[in-house]
Amino acid sequence: MALPDFDQAGDLPPGVYRGTMSEVVKRFGALQDQRGRCTQHLLHIYALAQATEHLRRFIIFGSYVTSKPDPKDVDVILVMDDGFRLEDCSSEARGLFDHAVAQARYGASIFWMRPGLLIGERMEDFISYWQIKRDGSQRGIVEVIL
Repeated sequence: MALPDFDQAGDLPPGVYRGTMSEVVKRFGALQDQRGRCTQHLLHIYALAQATEHLRRFIIFGSYVTSKPDPKDVDVILVMDDGFRLEDCSSEARGLFDHAVAQARYGASIFWMRPGLLIGERMEDFISYWQIKRDGSQRGIVEVIL
């Protein structure tokens, strides 16, 4: 599914849209200012998560995937496979899996999970939940095609 135009509020319409990291950076990235810093953090997070060899899904939500010129940070959900073990990660990658460290080190709110942790919930429902904004309305989110 192609990345759609923004709605009048500057959000993607509700839905989970898929694109390559190149498409994401082309659409939402920048070379300078706050959006540029967020893009650099996003690319670094993506590389570290992929280097674990356990990344199964990489979802971006929040202000980065809106028309805001200066998103506060990057919001990411990492879905790791059930064989993922934190102690097997490099020390740098471990920071992705500690919310406070990730915010300080990478300028990102990173949430992560393994499918085996879901009890009575489908993975698609878990991911769709992240479309809900603080005011209760919904906006689109982006899943990077691995």
